Amino acid sequence: MTDKQETKNNQFDFGMIGLGVMGSNLLLNMADHGFKVIGFDKNPEKTKLLESSAKEGASVSGVNTLAEMISALLPPRKLMMLVPAGKPVDDVINDLIPLMQHGDIIIDGGNSHYTDTLRRINFLKEKELHFMGIGISGGEQGARLGPSIMPGGDVEAYNTVAPLLQSVAAKVDGKPCVAYLGKDAAGHYVKMVHNGIEYAIMQLISECYDLLHYGLGMNNEELHAIFDEWNKGEMRSFLIEITADVFTRKDDKTGNYLVDMILDKAGAKGTGKWTSQEGLDLPMPVPSIDMAVMMRTLSSLRAERIKAHNLYGSVTNKIEMDKETFVMELHDALYLATIISYAQGLAMLSQASKEMEMEIPINEVVNVWKGGCIIRSELLPIFSAAYSKNPALENLLLDSEVASIVKQKILSLQHIVMNAASSNYPLAGMMASLNYLNAYCRNSLPTNLIQAQRDYFGAHTYQRVDGEGSFHTEW
Repeated sequence: MTDKQETKNNQFDFGMIGLGVMGSNLLLNMADHGFKVIGFDKNPEKTKLLESSAKEGASVSGVNTLAEMISALLPPRKLMMLVPAGKPVDDVINDLIPLMQHGDIIIDGGNSHYTDTLRRINFLKEKELHFMGIGISGGEQGARLGPSIMPGGDVEAYNTVAPLLQSVAAKVDGKPCVAYLGKDAAGHYVKMVHNGIEYAIMQLISECYDLLHYGLGMNNEELHAIFDEWNKGEMRSFLIEITADVFTRKDDKTGNYLVDMILDKAGAKGTGKWTSQEGLDLPMPVPSIDMAVMMRTLSSLRAERIKAHNLYGSVTNKIEMDKETFVMELHDALYLATIISYAQGLAMLSQASKEMEMEIPINEVVNVWKGGCIIRSELLPIFSAAYSKNPALENLLLDSEVASIVKQKILSLQHIVMNAASSNYPLAGMMASLNYLNAYCRNSLPTNLIQAQRDYFGAHTYQRVDGEGSFHTEW
């Protein structure tokens, strides 16, 4: 291509590969903020839909070949992929390499595993191309109106695209919910942990639903009222808000409430599972996240669950407790268990940052999550204050202000767990959260016995309370 042709063709600020709901909405968001954007998809219907969905006066174009899109971008070319994680990302990168020039920027905005992102960064660095992994949260509505954006990796590339990202990100108190979140694959690592926390909170909310619906016999109108009320106070969050909405939706086919027509069967894959696996590998305990992943997996064993139900004749009992008191305690139990879920995820981020030298600014992570994303919550300003006081804080539970909240709520979490256990409700998330808190706050755990056992059968050695070093006993 000649320079003259380049001058004629290069007119768009940003390109998008993959025009599904997220890709097209994010591109339209950019166009709303005055950027000239172009999207690629093999499906002509998607490119036509993109163009027809743009507001009048916006500069939006759709093409069906990568070469067309690349030739239309202003140098250095800036483009994002929103395609399924794994091989599809590598395939697109391989298709792009011959079309791009030194200094161009490729962004993976999907939910790729951070190890793949790190590999791609190193691979493209050799070809003098910038590569960034960026986590994006908020779903289709967030992409269109303002998502939470979690970029990491190539800081030179970030500085180039930062004005665009800051323009389209969600705003809280006038500040965009985007920031540079660290080196290498930090962006995708932060998004992975974000999704792990999301898993945990969704599990906790489902457990509240279980106790309110089956334990107290509340109908969907009453459930809506409870969650709607919770969303007006200290529990206010996106997940509580949409939970309240779910209970109002009627099924088009039957006229029943839709939630009652949905099968109680879910899978666990991708970022939630990765968070649990990475927690074990670090190691850093994230049991609330682990149990959320495991409960989804267990729910998928529906045929076996039905057999077990028939074999054991299992029943859940009605909650024998004053209704108003129980709802109040359940609110506080959910509030505390949610804090613990965040604490686990953020502690994992802090540890991973040190282990992998990603230099993740935890307070910036919290601020980026304040708007646009799925786990945005009234709790985040409290966490931000904690990390502002002490950027090196290992765990939120070690902050004095957070500790005061924990002390106020712990009895409620204990009461709810006891009531649920005695009435046969599987409160895995709340129990895991309480167990984590109990263990984390103990200055003495029974692990000394485990160390004795390990040394007995495997000569694994142990440490002593009265001196340094490793020891072995001939038992």
